[in-house]
Amino acid sequence: MARVRFIGPEPVTVPELGSRTVHPDEVVAVPDDRFDGYICQTTTWEPVEEPALRGEHGPETVAFSGAEAGAPKKTTARKES
Repeated sequence: MARVRFIGPEPVTVPELGSRTVHPDEVVAVPDDRFDGYICQTTTWEPVEEPALRGEHGPETVAFSGAEAGAPKKTTARKES
C-alpha cells in the first residue's frame, strides 16, 4: 500500500478508509490504485511513499509477443455502393 500525509488544517473523516478520522500531519496507508486520487488534491494530501511497482517496468507496462509488436497492418478503405 502507498502512504500519504494529510496536510489539511482540521481533522477529516475519510469514508474510503473505513470512516477513519485523519488528523493534520498524519500519515495513512491508502490502496495503491487510489494513490493518484489523493495526491491530485495538492492542498490536502502529499505523497510519502508511492505505490510499489508491479512487474519490471511498473503497473502500466504491457508485454507483446514479437508478432504483435511488429509493424502496423495496413488496411484498405472499402467503397460504399
